[in-house]
Amino acid sequence: YWRGSEKNKMLQRIYGTVFAKAADLEDHLFKLEEAKRRDHRKLGLELDLFSLHEEGPGFPFFHPKGMILRNALEDFWRQEHRRRGYQEIKTPIILNRSMWEQSGHWDHYKENMYFTEIDDQDYAIKPMNCPGGMIMYKTKLHSYRDLPLRVGELGLVHRHELSGALHGLLRVRSFTQDDAHIFMLPSQIKEELIGVIELVDYFYKVFGFEYEVEVSTRPEDAMGSDEDWKTATKALQEALEEKGMEYKINPGDGAFYGPKIDFHVKDCLDRTWQCGTIQLDFQMPEKFDLTYIGEDGQKHRPVMIHRVVYGSIERFIAILTEHFAGAFPVWLAPIQVRILPISERHHEYAKTLVSRLMELDIRVEADERKEKIGYKIRESQTEKVPFTLVVGDQEAESDMVAVRRYGQGDAGEKMTVEAFIALLQAEIKGKTIHQVDIKEA
Repeated sequence: YWRGSEKNKMLQRIYGTVFAKAADLEDHLFKLEEAKRRDHRKLGLELDLFSLHEEGPGFPFFHPKGMILRNALEDFWRQEHRRRGYQEIKTPIILNRSMWEQSGHWDHYKENMYFTEIDDQDYAIKPMNCPGGMIMYKTKLHSYRDLPLRVGELGLVHRHELSGALHGLLRVRSFTQDDAHIFMLPSQIKEELIGVIELVDYFYKVFGFEYEVEVSTRPEDAMGSDEDWKTATKALQEALEEKGMEYKINPGDGAFYGPKIDFHVKDCLDRTWQCGTIQLDFQMPEKFDLTYIGEDGQKHRPVMIHRVVYGSIERFIAILTEHFAGAFPVWLAPIQVRILPISERHHEYAKTLVSRLMELDIRVEADERKEKIGYKIRESQTEKVPFTLVVGDQEAESDMVAVRRYGQGDAGEKMTVEAFIALLQAEIKGKTIHQVDIKEA
C-alpha cells in the first residue's frame, strides 16, 4: 500500500535485474523456477505437512506429519538446551495491560499486538515471551551464586501483520518462538554471549546451513541511555570478534530495548533468511526492577540476554522445506522407512519388519495395497520417503531387505535387516544430511 497504509491505494512493485554474463542470467532464471518448485506452501500440501485456510489467515494448521517434523525440531532443541544448562519454562499467552506498559511494548509495539478485555480490564495477547520470563524471575530472591540463570521457552506468540504481507509459514500472525533469557552478572556478559554464539553455530551446522552475521544498532524509538547502548553494542561486537566471525553493521535495526546480533542462514538457492538473534538488554531488568544479592550482601541489577536460534519454528520449517525440497534428512522425515511387499504372501514378513523397527522408535509403515510394485515405489519417491524397502521371496527367506534410498534411483541394494538397522540408526543419531542434486530433489 502507498506509504504502508491499508487505507491508501494498493501498488504493484516492479523489479529490473541486469547481469554481466549470460551464464549468470541463466543461473538466476533457473533459481527462480527452482524456487517455485520448492515453494513450501505447495510442498506443505503435497507432503501433507500443513495447510493455511481463509478461516484463519496467518494462523497455520499442522497435520500429523507436520507435527512429527516440528516435534523432532523441538525435541532436538530441548535436548541441546538441557545439555548446555538451560531450564525450560512456560508463561501465559494473555497478560494485562499494566504489564505491557511496564515492559514498554504498549508504547513501542502496540500496532503489532492483539487485545482483549476480561472483567472490564484491558489485556493483550503476547507478541513476545520476554515479559513472562521477567515475572517468573521475580518470584524468588536470587544470589550472585545462582547466576547465570538460563531459562528457555517454546512460546506461542501472536503479532498483527497486514493481510497483504502474509506469506505461507514465512510470515504469519501466530508462531512459536524458541526464546531463552539469560540473567547474569556484568562480569559474565562476554562468556555468555560466546556460549550463545557457539550454540547458534552448532545448530546451523547440523542443518548444513552457512550463514551471515549482522549487528543491528540503536533504533530511533529506543529506550535507555546512549551509554547503555554503546556498552551493549560493544559487548556484542567483541564476542563476535573473539570467535573470529565477520559481521556487518545494520544501523538502526536493533530492538527498542537493546542492540542485537542477527544470523541470516543461506539456503541451497543462495537466498538468505533471518533466523537467530542475540540481544543484550540493560533496559528490561531496570523496567521490572530485577535484582540479585551480591557478594556484599546488597541488591544489584542483573544484565539480560534475549536470544532465539530457530527464530520462529514455523518459519524455520518453511526454510527447511524449501532448502531440502521436502526431502528431509532421515532424523526429521515424518516417515523414515516405507516397506513394500511385492505380493500378498509377503505381508507377514513386512508386518514383522514394521514391528521390529517400531520397537526401535523408527517411524515406519508398510504399503499393503494391491498395486503394482513399480507404482508403489514411484509413490514412495514422490512422497520423498528416505528409505524404501522392497521385500519378496528372497528377502523373506533370508531376513534381508532391498534398500532404495531417496534420490539415488538405484535398483535396491540387498542388506541384512540388522545391517540396515545399524545404517539407519547411525544416520538418525548423527543427523546425517545427504545432499541431493537440486535439479532432482
